[in-house]
Amino acid sequence: MTAPALPRRAVFPFTAIVGQEEMKLALLLNVIDPKVGGVMIMGDRGTGKSTTIRALADLLPEIEVVADDPFNSHPTDPELMSDAIKQQIEQQTKLPIARKKVQMVDLPLGATEDRVCGTIDIEKALSEGVKAFEPGLLAKANRGILYVDEVNLLDDHLVDVLLDSAASGWNTVEREGISIRHPARFVLVGSGNPEEGELRPQLLDRFGMHAEIRTVKDPELRVQIVDQRSQFDQNPQAFLEAHQAQQDELQQRLLNAQALLPTVSIDHDLRVKISQVCSDLDVDGLRGDIVTNRAAKAIAAFEGRTDVTIDDIRRVIGLCLRHRLRKDPLESIDSGYKVDKVFAQVFGLAEPETAAANGAMRR
Repeated sequence: MTAPALPRRAVFPFTAIVGQEEMKLALLLNVIDPKVGGVMIMGDRGTGKSTTIRALADLLPEIEVVADDPFNSHPTDPELMSDAIKQQIEQQTKLPIARKKVQMVDLPLGATEDRVCGTIDIEKALSEGVKAFEPGLLAKANRGILYVDEVNLLDDHLVDVLLDSAASGWNTVEREGISIRHPARFVLVGSGNPEEGELRPQLLDRFGMHAEIRTVKDPELRVQIVDQRSQFDQNPQAFLEAHQAQQDELQQRLLNAQALLPTVSIDHDLRVKISQVCSDLDVDGLRGDIVTNRAAKAIAAFEGRTDVTIDDIRRVIGLCLRHRLRKDPLESIDSGYKVDKVFAQVFGLAEPETAAANGAMRR
């Protein structure tokens, strides 16, 4: 007889989060298309970064998995299942299917590579002739969200491992001639405080998007945020019920967008102009072009359209490119003005306000 499921801890609802539109948009687009490549969120302390990411994981619909599989393998999609499950399917074994919440895995700063990637029990492999694998955090995060707070303080080698897995969708562990791999498709979300140092440009470039968040200055909005948090803390259940309809509506929009995404297209002329912007900004490599195309398609799908518009590109291009302009590790990341200016020139639109005015507005 199975034990009754414990009630889940109440999580602040995503739709109740006030402001920080840039961060919320970047996270939603990565959920619609995980191949966008993750989000790096940089901002002041206490601006709700962790709260927003936990709220996103809680918002997502349940997924179908092979029951008791440590890799959250998909029951039918070969790209999202482990080799052991593929073998069982080839042998026509009937697999038990379960539904579970999308996992949000927190990666602690002190994590070792073994803890992240998993370990192979060499003794067992040699004595019993079986590949004894102890899954790590990447296995747990498959088909979910992997969140690294203070990613700028994480060892560069570990950041490389995470980004490699996020890009390829697979994690491979090799030791003493034994090799094991498993699917590791997850939305990688890193956050940090710029005061504690930036990531090296080479690593920053590997994140699909870069969202910048600031402390809310408007006193009215600050009061609204404090009031909402107080209401939630006093009676989480009532607060969740009050936002349930909005949560359900947003969840359905995400599901519709994921289904619509394969049919979304961008005109050749718009694709050429995206690449022209990247070229004029002297962005290294082609990641900027690819991510901007993907993000523009994702935002069109989110709004229920199959054709990408210039406005879709305008809304995502800053998020996709501004962290790729830094050539010198000591430079600060452009706030987006440079990207907006070149975008306006290439697409023949009115240029944004002057840099001085833009800077004054942001302060």
